[in-house]
Amino acid sequence: AQALAAARRAAGQGARGSAPAPSPAAAATLAGKAEAAAFQRFAAAAGLRPLAVDPADARRQTPLTRSAAALAAHGLGSVAEAAALAAIGPGARLLAPRAVSADGRATCALARKDAT
Repeated sequence: AQALAAARRAAGQGARGSAPAPSPAAAATLAGKAEAAAFQRFAAAAGLRPLAVDPADARRQTPLTRSAAALAAHGLGSVAEAAALAAIGPGARLLAPRAVSADGRATCALARKDAT
């Protein structure tokens, strides 16, 4: 929850004008992590639909940040950023770099697809 709040603040600061921070529609993570009790509790507490992203789809994304731990464990610079982008699909963009919780155990990234 802490990382989500930080991501919303960062997204609001990165937006043009005084647009409010976006309200996420889903919480996305890699398919192998989506069934974890902590992720399921987070999604339920935040009122978000949990969404499992195919790791191959996540690896095709270009995250803004790089975590040595994420690279070693999942072959991704940022699981949060890659999952957010993959969940939305082509045309997705990150609103800000991932936010990290104070204890370093959770990350969150917000992405959107602009209307065309």
